[in-house]
Amino acid sequence: MRYEKFEDLIHLALEMQARRSGVSLEDIQERFSVGRRTAMRMKDSVMRVFPQVDEMTSEDRKKRWRIPTGVTDRLISFTPEELADLDTVVEILKRDNMQDAAANMADLSTKLRALLDSKIARRVEPDLEALLEAEGLAMRPGPKPRISSLVLEDLREAIKGCEIIKIRHKNRKTQRSTKRVVHPLGLIYGHRHYLLAFDEKAKDIRKFAMPNIEEVEITGKYFVRDEKFSIEEYTNKSFGVFSEEPFEVVWKFSPKVAEDVLNYRFHPDQIVIREPDGSVRVEFEAGGILEMAWHLYQWGKNVEVIKPEELSNMVHPNRTEWFGTL
Repeated sequence: MRYEKFEDLIHLALEMQARRSGVSLEDIQERFSVGRRTAMRMKDSVMRVFPQVDEMTSEDRKKRWRIPTGVTDRLISFTPEELADLDTVVEILKRDNMQDAAANMADLSTKLRALLDSKIARRVEPDLEALLEAEGLAMRPGPKPRISSLVLEDLREAIKGCEIIKIRHKNRKTQRSTKRVVHPLGLIYGHRHYLLAFDEKAKDIRKFAMPNIEEVEITGKYFVRDEKFSIEEYTNKSFGVFSEEPFEVVWKFSPKVAEDVLNYRFHPDQIVIREPDGSVRVEFEAGGILEMAWHLYQWGKNVEVIKPEELSNMVHPNRTEWFGTL
């Protein structure tokens, strides 16, 4: 057996212990990018090594397998790369002014280091120090949202408990503050951070800029979360954070930037087509025409907007020939 296959089986065993609801064949296929028959063989291999595996049937009638807590603990270890990546996450969160999340990740990093066996720790530390010295984080220009830690804490508690809240929110344009009764559904992080919530007055889902939420009041009332609602699906309908009805998008990039485009992920559901002349077409459906325009300006004259026409009219007259890397 190749080393990477052995590693996959170890990771699968750890997944089976980590997930309380167990792991299904579909989970294995998605996690390891394998077909169903390979997923079955991997599952069977783990069960041969760990006879403690429990088989259960979930509410959706799928079979799932779980290893009881503590069985695979001796297999758990941390590489210098994993610890360095965690430190990078901390720096990214600090850069984007998400101080509470950065503090939580820093605490997690400390706890993981504390769990390391002393002999392993002595072996890992030099490599980790070298990686941290060699990897930097570019400063990203743009707004650094200031969010009250008390507001963020109250929002998270309300989201977890499905509690109806009353927020005082300042409108960015009018600078007027109004109170809204909302059902908090989740938080969206981007250049600006937003609370996604059902607004009782508007009878619809709205986004509220978190830096503009001045106060959160717990009402003591609760709402039932729609099981069909998915924040991931909601955000996938937009390019960025602005919500609009999705429309057909087709961009054509010149051969000069083809390799850059092929390494870009513009949208989770994008279709990328390499044309015979070396150019690249990117197609997807989403709303958010203003953020699309902002993004396309950085590609200068190397991009042509084929659809929609409104976006083409916004971008084409203002294209510039940029030099250097994107």
